[in-house]
Amino acid sequence: MTTTGGTQSIDRAAQLLTLVVEADGPITFSELADETGLPRSTTSRLLAALEANRLLERSAGGAYRSGALFALYATRHDPWSQIARLADPVLRRVGVETGETVNLAIPRGDSVVQIAQVDSTYMLSSRDWMQVAVPPHCSALGKVLYAWHALPLPEGALEQLTDRSLATSEALRRQLTGIRRRGFAVTSSELEIGLDAIAAPVRGPDGDVIAALGVSGPSTRLGRLTDRIGAELIDHAETLSRVLRPRMRKKGVA
Repeated sequence: MTTTGGTQSIDRAAQLLTLVVEADGPITFSELADETGLPRSTTSRLLAALEANRLLERSAGGAYRSGALFALYATRHDPWSQIARLADPVLRRVGVETGETVNLAIPRGDSVVQIAQVDSTYMLSSRDWMQVAVPPHCSALGKVLYAWHALPLPEGALEQLTDRSLATSEALRRQLTGIRRRGFAVTSSELEIGLDAIAAPVRGPDGDVIAALGVSGPSTRLGRLTDRIGAELIDHAETLSRVLRPRMRKKGVA
């Protein structure tokens, strides 16, 4: 049977996508071209199309890895949708106490995925983060997952979204000891100027950190309340951990 040009392009793109998704880590352009045997011009064109459609993305070093769509939609058909519903009462209590946007996030590969949100009661508030891919080092939720080894630490230069964003993996590592010591993480204008966030760890059945509970809102409101909200989030995260552990043992979520 003769393969048409369109079908051939789809087959080749699927081959590249499969290699990246199944790889143990980011895979370089040269490795992909060599592995598939495709012309480098064809490889470049197909990778650009996959990246434009968020099926692939590039690491800080330029290598390819699975894109945001995999992380954002992987939660639709797994036990975490049930976990998000169980967590909702705790998130709502945090929302009542703080008035700010509340999120529950989990690690997916080297990304952070928001699985639940309670909106702020303020007119001036944070956005809907449920479908947004955020660099973990610019996120309090991400810093929590880095600090307790739920996310693999990045290497080298980091994406800077503002002049307050951490610029290197070494700068991130220097923060993690302090985060573990006080029990919560903070970002201040690191994702967006004027936006602050605070987050604390949620633990699974074995005591490992498997999620992060956080709030975000304008710096004018959160900046002076960091310690108080951080302490409250630690308490709420511990409550959420106790709520989730029995269900996670039953469902085998890890």
